[in-house]
Amino acid sequence: MTDHSTDTAGVRATGRGRTLGVVSAAALVAATALALLTGRTHLFAIAWIAFAGMAIAGWFGGRTPSTHTGTLVWGYGLAAGAMITSAAVFVLPQAMGQHPRYGGFGVALGLLVGYGAHTLGHRLAHMDLPIDRSLAELTAHAVSAGAIIGIVYGNMPDPGLLLGVAIVSHKGPAGYAAVHRFVGRGGDWSAVLLPAAGVGVAAVASSFLALPTSAPLRGVVFGFATGVFLHVAMDFLPQCEIGSEVHESLEHEGDAHALLDRLRVHAVASTALGGLAVFLAWLVVA
Repeated sequence: MTDHSTDTAGVRATGRGRTLGVVSAAALVAATALALLTGRTHLFAIAWIAFAGMAIAGWFGGRTPSTHTGTLVWGYGLAAGAMITSAAVFVLPQAMGQHPRYGGFGVALGLLVGYGAHTLGHRLAHMDLPIDRSLAELTAHAVSAGAIIGIVYGNMPDPGLLLGVAIVSHKGPAGYAAVHRFVGRGGDWSAVLLPAAGVGVAAVASSFLALPTSAPLRGVVFGFATGVFLHVAMDFLPQCEIGSEVHESLEHEGDAHALLDRLRVHAVASTALGGLAVFLAWLVVA
């Protein structure tokens, strides 16, 4: 016999997800319009690139009958390599230039806070939230990353578009993986519009925060941004181990060690290519 209460709950959850997605997209339109009016053209572009990347990847993730493990490894690897290189080349020198020691402490603080937030964020699994837990974590991550991007772009002299694009490059594979899991549990892919829009909304809002001229403080802030970006990038490095997300996405019976060994080669190649892509792009725009 059909459990009508379960069906009703699923319909309500889907409806909430769609409503949150529509409201979030509308908020992004308003925020980016403000960005254009105030001359924040780079943030406008970054916001919509992040939104489009996560939304399109989420759409595909919701329609893929099985997770393509190779695609997941390459998506994560390219994004992680690009993020690590960008944080080290574009943001870290700003932190060290402001104040070498306080900048270094800021990097350590960003790494530790990023780890702590990620670890404690799993407590969301025990809370009754209006959206899926993985999407809730993704939203919290997107908003915090967007806020840091906004502060960086609001206070650096001219960071350029390449930095922001590389930093948000992981939004595509993250959205793909999260939505694939969410849809597999009966959800609707449109819920990914909430975290997708959160990056741009938070970035535009925080860009109006002007940092004091104190060199130690600015060193800590830019160092913190570097540390957070590095933590996120390292968290997206493809882990081809037993029990990892990559392993769980395999459709493979029996011993998976040989297949994981082959995927490790792809993981290393993709991260190296992601870093090289940023370097080549920098040569073009420098």
